[in-house]
Amino acid sequence: MKAVQIVKPNDLRIIDMDKPTIDAKNNVLVKIKAAGICGSDVGIYHGTNAAATYPRVIGHEIVGVVEEVGGNAKKIKVGDRVIVDQVTACGTCYACRKGRPNVCEHLQVRGVHIDGGYREYMAVPESDVYVLPDSLSYQDAVMIEPTTIAVQACSRAQLEFQDTVMIIGAGALGSSMLRIVNLYSPRKIIVVDIDEPKLEAALQNGATDVINSKTEDVVTRAKELTDGYGPTVVIDCACFHGSFLTACKAAGNASRVITMGFSIAPDEINQFVITSKELDVRGSRLQNHRFQTVIDLINKGKIDLNGSISHTFKLTDAQAAFDFNDTHDPSIRKIALLND
Repeated sequence: MKAVQIVKPNDLRIIDMDKPTIDAKNNVLVKIKAAGICGSDVGIYHGTNAAATYPRVIGHEIVGVVEEVGGNAKKIKVGDRVIVDQVTACGTCYACRKGRPNVCEHLQVRGVHIDGGYREYMAVPESDVYVLPDSLSYQDAVMIEPTTIAVQACSRAQLEFQDTVMIIGAGALGSSMLRIVNLYSPRKIIVVDIDEPKLEAALQNGATDVINSKTEDVVTRAKELTDGYGPTVVIDCACFHGSFLTACKAAGNASRVITMGFSIAPDEINQFVITSKELDVRGSRLQNHRFQTVIDLINKGKIDLNGSISHTFKLTDAQAAFDFNDTHDPSIRKIALLND
């Protein structure tokens, strides 16, 4: 079978792999139909994702159809349209015992530490697959995984209806975050970005205010929009150099700042701004069994992921897809690789 492997940074190859077979543990064989390109995939390709190991078949936004199941499968059957959980954990370390397997001491993420979904088939445990809503195409179902990331971040933020929320970044992750933040009905949702069309889209999708960080001072404007106090929750979905300090400076006293970036490049941290405001600075990584939560929200009509994918490429045209993504064309919202 064909697969997309990053041999080393900036070295993407289409390789041949053996088709997997099911066993007692990996008892569901999934034919991959679509897999999304995430910022972390781009980071692995370019060598800026500190978590990745090489060589690696990447891809963690994994959607497909069940082709075969083992005799010990109880809930999944042949023909089910499914999405695959990217997190695998040991179940015994401190984090796992605390109910946080997404930061397991021995965490192995499909597409990062172990081979992921940019291939024709995967064999996985039944416990790691979830049946897709009938309302979603394979390619749009790719967006379930980024939405689980947003649900996790909002949980880490302990978001409440009286909060004022600022989301830094209006790309694919920021858009997913806006969708979930809206469900909490906060008093105000401020979205920050440098791209006017993305900011306009944010306003159409529930943001109460936007800040163009190219032309406006984010900290000053954020305080103006919150009667001088500052947002009570700031979620950094852009994770560029300086965004963390901006988030901390903009946040009001006793607020929560959620970080989601994976850059290991040195950045500025001002302890005074954190200590003096007694900010809670919390990381949010991956997701903690959030797939069914998102699927239930879709089935109840509370979120709509239809039409989320802006561009598609064949799996074997992955190089062209990554090259196009690197152009930062403003029309790009989300790219999916399809395996017909």
